[in-house]
Amino acid sequence: MTERREFRWPHPLQGNSQEIWYGGDYNPEQWPEEIWDEDVALMRKAGVNLVSLGIFSWAKLQPSEDTWDFDWLDRIIEKLGTAGIAVDLASATASPPMWLTQAHPEVLWRDERGNVCWPGARQHWRATSPVFREYALALCTKMAEHYRDNPYIVAWHVNNEYGCHNRFDYSDDAMKAFQLWCKKRYGDIESVNAAWGTSFWSQQMGDFSQILPPRFIGEGNFMNPGKLLDFKRFSSDALQEFFRAERDTLERITPDIPLTTNFMVSAGNSMLDYDAWGKDVDFVSNDHYFVPGDQHLDELAYSSSLVDGIARKRPWFLMEHSTGAVNWRTINYRKEQGQLIRDSLVHLAMGANAICYFQWRQSSSGAEKFHTAMLPHAGEHSQDFREVCELGENLKVLSGAGVTSSTVVKSSVAVVYDYESEWASEHTATPTQQVRHWTEPLDWFRALADCGITADMVPIRADWDSYEAVVLPSVYLLDERNTKRVHDYVATGGKLFATYYTGIADGDDHIWLGGYPGSIRDVLGMRSEDFAPLGTDVSGVLDHLNLSNGAVAHDLADVITSVAGSAQVLAQYEAEEWTGMSGIPAITLNVYGEGLAAYVGCRLGREGLARTLPDLLSHMHITASGGSSSASVLRVERVDVNTQEHFVFLFNRTHQDVTVSREGTVLVSSRATVHEETSTATLKANGLLVMKY
Repeated sequence: MTERREFRWPHPLQGNSQEIWYGGDYNPEQWPEEIWDEDVALMRKAGVNLVSLGIFSWAKLQPSEDTWDFDWLDRIIEKLGTAGIAVDLASATASPPMWLTQAHPEVLWRDERGNVCWPGARQHWRATSPVFREYALALCTKMAEHYRDNPYIVAWHVNNEYGCHNRFDYSDDAMKAFQLWCKKRYGDIESVNAAWGTSFWSQQMGDFSQILPPRFIGEGNFMNPGKLLDFKRFSSDALQEFFRAERDTLERITPDIPLTTNFMVSAGNSMLDYDAWGKDVDFVSNDHYFVPGDQHLDELAYSSSLVDGIARKRPWFLMEHSTGAVNWRTINYRKEQGQLIRDSLVHLAMGANAICYFQWRQSSSGAEKFHTAMLPHAGEHSQDFREVCELGENLKVLSGAGVTSSTVVKSSVAVVYDYESEWASEHTATPTQQVRHWTEPLDWFRALADCGITADMVPIRADWDSYEAVVLPSVYLLDERNTKRVHDYVATGGKLFATYYTGIADGDDHIWLGGYPGSIRDVLGMRSEDFAPLGTDVSGVLDHLNLSNGAVAHDLADVITSVAGSAQVLAQYEAEEWTGMSGIPAITLNVYGEGLAAYVGCRLGREGLARTLPDLLSHMHITASGGSSSASVLRVERVDVNTQEHFVFLFNRTHQDVTVSREGTVLVSSRATVHEETSTATLKANGLLVMKY
């Protein structure tokens, strides 16, 4: 594994102390200059101390190939800096200007049918284009040379949301780059043939020139799984290589300015291998937008915990989130009362030392004009802006109390996430299209929270084997290295939870033979010989299975036909005889070496897991920690390892009032009533407390 870059965090402006960074994307080029002074004054009123500039400004910075204009950007940076507002300056390479794509249409990416992605939106460039790279790096060079000595720039914002729209490119440039990637990865063409299983359907290749991207192969046909998995790996790597080229160009000229790029980590977003990218930035940044409905808080905390895992518990930067509704869903729901502040402080609790939004001032035109902002269309005399100001005050209080010197306390339980398992499970020829990797980690995170345990989300490359207990939730791919880690972890006393669809294949997506779950059957002390998909698309098929513990399985169950003498069955299926599932083990627990390994052989969902976990946790001798842990409250703790000061964050997970015990001195509260006489507090819906002891 390549060594991670040294952690470097943006320093405050000269004369200022380190605080939680607070602000958002600012697009002054969308507004007449007479508004700029008003913006700066309102930013100061809100407590803003940082903005991101220039993200989509290439066309304004370089109006034509031989013309450059930095004057407008110089003026706004000066206004911001003299007001004490730092700048996170973008490389401005996210979307090329019209003159470039008109002169060089070969930089535009192509879809799987060969269609060109024409200008008209954003990210209409291909990562493997040498022509586009030349122009983008020339822009990076100009930006770095012009701003190398500017005292108000505290970080480089390299590009923007790589792969959001141009993740896959099927052009000839991409084809040649994919061939080179395969040659570097495998060395010779026979190794590619072996990895991709090309003896199936006469797909053998005799030369690297015969490797094609997974272009259109006809409706309803099945792409080679090995090729498709590798193309997803390649696509992430190609964008990452482009990022490195931008980063290195900027760093060569401005070595003292830390660099980052904004990831898009959320429960359902696995576009790029963000854990692999995490080693290439000076500090991890993320854009996260809330999921409306009953998953809102839990999904947000889950995603932030995963970012904390990618950052290896170093401070990370929330680069974008929203004050309210977004603009890109079919229905763009607004946030509930209190969620603007609550959401930001959940990210903070989970390790973010910067809270920023898209964007500062809500646009009056363009595709994002209905995306809410810190300063909404209604202006400063609005509820959203008042809450933005209140949040600014809260962050000042927490900065003064020392939160920025603390990190998230390690949980007793790690839930593992694996980008490559998600990519492999997305294939269209699987036992059921209703099962993917990503849904199971979220269900476990939520169900553990229902049991009073706030788990750590941990990438598979990270040190999950240092936790008291580990969940492998539908981790479809287990290569030899991670197989050994599982064996060593449990043998030396670890407590493992594994689920259906774990360890099905190796790193090349070749099935581990002999029964499921592949290479860790001995650890789990059981063997499944088949899948039992459950569905509702055809009348008369098995659509669910009842478990003896009262839970209900949906979508997929394992047909477990043998259990080792060292294992016990904790639950089994209760079904009619014709199903072939009556009495089949559903949940098992095995003693392996000095440790314990539980297997949940079906998809139970958050509700079924929450019903099952209390008994399973008891068998595994795992208890919740923390005075206010309960199903109704999300409890997160940060600690300063030098002073041993603890910061406890409590968030109401329900829409009912919840009474909690106070733990130390209350620093910040929102939608909460503190009862001095009883050392308790009542949290309303979306309410929270932040305390210090």
